[in-house]
Amino acid sequence: MNDTRVLQGRILTDAGWLDGALALGADGRVAGIEGRLASGRQVERYLLPGFIDLHVHGGGGVDIMEGGNAAEAVSRLHARHGTTAMLATTMTAPIEEIETVLAALSPHCRQRAAGGARLLGVHLEGPYINPGKLGAQPDDACRAVLAQVERLRALAPVPLITLAPEIPGHMDIIRALTDAGVRVQIGHTLGSYEDGVAALEQGAAGFTHLFNAMTGLHHREPGMVGAALAHAEYAELIPDLLHVHPGAIRTALRAIPRLYCVTDSTAASGMPDGQYKLGSHSVTKCMGGVRLADGTLAGSTLTMDQALRNLVSIGLPLAEASHRLSLYPADYLGHEDRGRLAEGAWADVVVMDADLNLLDVYLEGEHLAVADV
Repeated sequence: MNDTRVLQGRILTDAGWLDGALALGADGRVAGIEGRLASGRQVERYLLPGFIDLHVHGGGGVDIMEGGNAAEAVSRLHARHGTTAMLATTMTAPIEEIETVLAALSPHCRQRAAGGARLLGVHLEGPYINPGKLGAQPDDACRAVLAQVERLRALAPVPLITLAPEIPGHMDIIRALTDAGVRVQIGHTLGSYEDGVAALEQGAAGFTHLFNAMTGLHHREPGMVGAALAHAEYAELIPDLLHVHPGAIRTALRAIPRLYCVTDSTAASGMPDGQYKLGSHSVTKCMGGVRLADGTLAGSTLTMDQALRNLVSIGLPLAEASHRLSLYPADYLGHEDRGRLAEGAWADVVVMDADLNLLDVYLEGEHLAVADV
């Protein structure tokens, strides 16, 4: 390795853990990895793939729906916690407002902000959801019409869309979007088990914040949760240990092979307790959570480095926890050069100590400052 920028530690690779060195190329990619199979000796530094978060509403006091340069501030906050790539996630709102936000996000998807995570595009969460299962979404849900969806997609890259499949016409929309290369997720839904199975047969690829804002599992009415547990290859889940009980997380891990984790983070992430915006809602951060005035959970304050620690705390091996924060979301969106440490992949690296405290972040080879906490 001739590159002078070399990171040493226990490296998570496709071949397993290696004790050795990872070289960062001048082109922002991994120039090479050298080492030997990891021994039982004490670890001082772990080198893991950068985290990929496919559900981010805000952070650092800023909400994606503010438009303008909000995405830059949000991406910088999450990068300081190890997120090297993300999807900016919208809220349900009038179509005109969503159009304005997408137009503002478009240039940020083309050009990464210095010190910020790479925006892989937009996760359109709403407005094509069931008005009877809004969760913390504003009451602006509407039925999807393909021409309208295509107009939105023309404004910014939209690789992921959440919708409720039971709404009339949505099954046809799922097929059309899937054929166009969009990942469609089932969420904010009152649909039945049968609706979920039918949506998967039409091409739906996953489930939005599994267990939350969908019909639950009952042994005589399996609901949308039952459809996910019985049939899904992919689903996202919020591991803040508030949205989903650890026992339910472990159930999902046993049932869904490539379950991946997201933060569903809000403007309150990385901020002190207080009042913040979530789309058109005012939300309160207190006691580690974010809630509407009626007590409804409204996104989270989670960051991906804490998500990793949470997964390990409930019993996941570190390598598996890492896969669910990096490899699986990258594969879900078809990014073969992200979410893994391998020669030629983007040099997105998080460096952590033996207690999984974040030490360094490298984003496409750029060294970033990390959060103080």
